[in-house]
Amino acid sequence: MATTRPTSRDVARHASVSQATVSLVLGGKWQGRVSPRTAETVRAAARTLGYRPNLAARSLRLGRTRTALIVVPALTHDYFARVHAGASGVAAEHDFGVVLYPSPEGTGPAVDPFGSARAALDGVIASSMAPEALAALRGGGLPLVMLDSDPQGDRAAATVNFDISDGMHQAAGHVLGLGHRRIAHLAAAVDTWTFGVRARALAQALRGTAGTSLRTEPADLSVEDALRAATRALTAAPRPTALICDDDLLAAGACKAARRLGLRVPQDVSVTGFDDLSLATALEPELTTVRLPAEEVGAAGMRALLTVLAGRTAHTPVLPVELVCRGSTAPPAAGR
Repeated sequence: MATTRPTSRDVARHASVSQATVSLVLGGKWQGRVSPRTAETVRAAARTLGYRPNLAARSLRLGRTRTALIVVPALTHDYFARVHAGASGVAAEHDFGVVLYPSPEGTGPAVDPFGSARAALDGVIASSMAPEALAALRGGGLPLVMLDSDPQGDRAAATVNFDISDGMHQAAGHVLGLGHRRIAHLAAAVDTWTFGVRARALAQALRGTAGTSLRTEPADLSVEDALRAATRALTAAPRPTALICDDDLLAAGACKAARRLGLRVPQDVSVTGFDDLSLATALEPELTTVRLPAEEVGAAGMRALLTVLAGRTAHTPVLPVELVCRGSTAPPAAGR
């Protein structure tokens, strides 16, 4: 026997509010018009009744599909899974759908997804993309929100960033504070804004400390290439006592290189990462790294896109980051 699907009128009756209030809350337009407490009461009533809005009818009425595209360099990095989780959580609160689209070449040019999908999308969120990969996005004719990208670029309706420079300054300050002066930088061989900021911030952080040397070894974002880059760094003379890595994957390769050379982490060489992936606590010793709140940047990006779609100027926050000190760093052997 078929059950009757709950309507917005049922939700209004259950929450003791008007249908207009239900429409505002479930349509994501309640801010400034309905109190947060009432909005939560309406959402709770909808959950209790199992209410689902008729998105097809709403799309026809609004001329929108209520679907956003999230473009990421790759799906093999759990950072981007967390970005997606943050964005899709906010999207769900506003009855938006999310489509995840990886660039097939990682950080290279993405195939134009708009040829067949343009009519089925309302906007685009692009995370940590290389400049050459953005041509198709800029030509899509849809509102574009950039995450972890150049805030000075003119291609985006809004940009949401981490304080990447501060994160690298924290990592460098930690290593210098332990007494390290011979430092190698395992730099991601990727032409994106975020990795450029990391390199400049590290050089700046070391510039003010006398007796410091910096060797840079570029590496693709893989454990295997980081292994080779770290081996080059650790077999150079004089050998660095600390490796500062642009990414936790690079740091994992650095730890592997140290072990293969008979070196101990952190007794013989300290290693730091960036991102705080799940990998960071799978390593032994666990990795000192800069934690990026990926879910928060995804959520902020989706909120920015929704604001742009509502015809308003989006707030473009810079999210704070945090150095998490674990067992992969210690004072250099000569200083203990």
